[in-house]
Amino acid sequence: MTNTTTAATKLDLTKIKPYGDTMNDGQVQMSFTLPVPAGEEANEAARLLMKQMGFSEPSVVYFKDLGIGYTYFVCYGKTTHTVDYTSIKVTKVEVDIMDRLECEKYIEENIKRTVTMVGASTGTDAHTVGIDAIMNMKGFHGHFGLERYHGVNAINMGSQVPNEELIAKAIETKADAILVSQTVTQKDVHIPNLTQMVELCEAEGIRDKIVLVCGGPRISHELAQELGYDAGFGPNTHAEDVASFILTEVVRRGLV
Repeated sequence: MTNTTTAATKLDLTKIKPYGDTMNDGQVQMSFTLPVPAGEEANEAARLLMKQMGFSEPSVVYFKDLGIGYTYFVCYGKTTHTVDYTSIKVTKVEVDIMDRLECEKYIEENIKRTVTMVGASTGTDAHTVGIDAIMNMKGFHGHFGLERYHGVNAINMGSQVPNEELIAKAIETKADAILVSQTVTQKDVHIPNLTQMVELCEAEGIRDKIVLVCGGPRISHELAQELGYDAGFGPNTHAEDVASFILTEVVRRGLV
């Protein structure tokens, strides 16, 4: 009989390490920039920094002079540290994901009216890639956006929309949900902006009457809940993920 046991089935999940060439070799690739001019001294500085981070056998495999005294590095090194994968608990959105047609059927059978969702990239954020991927008809990577969903009135207000304007549009349209996208997050600028949105919703008396969600590259469900949102969606989120949560939440909270 052929032995079909794989390396993965033999792996001790209580002590996992990065994988490079062989299982548990601890090999890591890291890139970073140092504020020093390119040269042998810069490469040695990068190597020593990797060593101080706890990596063994550190090496600089690529460097690029960025000009004006900065150098970009790609380095390799091995770590001896492990993680107990079995002990990890992640706060995440718990919902059965429905595809577009299933969402449309859910609306027809459980809500029996058009569901209005308004969204925008708020504050100073000029990037619409996130909100467009969720709301625009064409969506992203074969996942159609909310504008294509029958039974959904999707209103995408674009970028750099003040929180006050987004809330005003939600009140005007009697929206069931507000979607806030935050792509620009340098220096945690998204935190006060997201916080203000919740505070304004509470001040307008609509917080308990609306499903409030946010998303972006540095958004997690845990962070969103800490800030007062119903859900948070990070990278690799599609329209059906957001729609499934909003629709089931509308029903769960009796907002039909």
